Amino acid sequence: MRVILASASQRRKQILEDLNYQVIVSPLNDVDESSNKNEVSQQVLEICQKKATAVQISSESPVIVSDTMLEDPDDESIALGKPHDSIQAAMMLHKLSGRRHRVWTATGLYTNQDWKFFLESSIVEVHPLTDQVLVDLVLSESWKGKAGGYDLAGPMANHAELVDGSESTVLGIASAALTELASLTNH
Repeated sequence: MRVILASASQRRKQILEDLNYQVIVSPLNDVDESSNKNEVSQQVLEICQKKATAVQISSESPVIVSDTMLEDPDDESIALGKPHDSIQAAMMLHKLSGRRHRVWTATGLYTNQDWKFFLESSIVEVHPLTDQVLVDLVLSESWKGKAGGYDLAGPMANHAELVDGSESTVLGIASAALTELASLTNH
């Protein structure tokens, strides 16, 4: 089955391809990813909904939009977004080192001329990172485009573990959205 992914995320594309969907990537441009909400869960949902309104629907294939944010382990009302450079990535990884944090993903699924939204969280524990591991993670550039500065399915896999929830939620698609998508064709 064809699925349109309104995202440039290679990780989201891989999740869908691993489930044997034919993925058509159609990234969004110029979406306002700011939010005035107080809770990270509501911020991520609002941004996902903004992305949905920016999608140009031109096919009967299901469309997926998604947004992922991490809660700051020091203040759950603050979101750790994507680092803009290697210094910011190092600071985020240092903050997460040896600690647990919550990852929120909101996913919108467009089918039958309507959007349905899914909001989920998972808990990830990052092992204490030595200075060398921290340097290696930053130099790997696996932090680029990743909320919190890491990719659980990339180099960070050796230094973190999923404690609660779904790996797909951490990687960028709410698991309930995948279940809903599968139910459309008994996939």
